[in-house]
Amino acid sequence: MTDKKPTIADKWQDQARVLSEALPFMRRYAGQTVVIKYGGHAMGDQEMANLFARDVVLLRQVGGNPVVVHGGGPQIGAMLKKLGVESQFIDGLRVTDKETASVAEMVLSGAINKELVSWITQAG
Repeated sequence: MTDKKPTIADKWQDQARVLSEALPFMRRYAGQTVVIKYGGHAMGDQEMANLFARDVVLLRQVGGNPVVVHGGGPQIGAMLKKLGVESQFIDGLRVTDKETASVAEMVLSGAINKELVSWITQAG
């Protein structure tokens, strides 16, 4: 086994292969709205976030209309814990009282939305 580092040509060939495989789908769904769920658990890795943003921009550039719907459960949970607010769960769903809803809005609108917009703006 060799640990040969991929060359720029290898990377371009990989990207060309992926794009050629995706082209029929891009044509089929051009002009369509595509809903993308970006979960809170997926938001922890900056490199993956940059790739996500790049893919959203690419989808728009090839004629799609991406709509991003994001989560933020882990981030909300962390903020609730930091503020000393007890989370209650029933059947795996967070019980959202007035205080919890206020914190969730702060995290989702005040932090996550702005961060996602920033990543997408920087990507394209």
